[in-house]
Amino acid sequence: MTDTTAPEPGPSGDESPASARRPRREKGARESLLQVTIVMEVLAVIFGALAINGLEVLPSAAVFGGAAAFIVLLIIAARVARYTWGVWFGSVLQLALLATGFIEVLAAVTAAVFVGFWIYGVVKGGQLDAAKRAATEGAS
Repeated sequence: MTDTTAPEPGPSGDESPASARRPRREKGARESLLQVTIVMEVLAVIFGALAINGLEVLPSAAVFGGAAAFIVLLIIAARVARYTWGVWFGSVLQLALLATGFIEVLAAVTAAVFVGFWIYGVVKGGQLDAAKRAATEGAS
């Protein structure tokens, strides 16, 4: 059987604790696409660090320390991707990811794929957001 009783009002008179939360901010297409790209890059950095460490071209501490620092920067970039300066910050990180090609050439190939994803997210996401703004302004 299911319980059909209404929830007890909270101390402020609300029907449920969920109504006390503020509404979730709506993400734009550009922000979402860039965040997905960054999450995939975090995984690539983890596996890339393991591969570069296995090649023994750099000391292990440098490889894993650099990877950890880069992952932290990527997480910050994912959080600020909604701002214009955050997109620029992420773009600088894309260039840094490409610079790993000086350590291992195949890392640059992988980075180039992610740079392509990033450019697509910036361009197409911006177009989708502009179209959505135009549609909502035209409907009102």
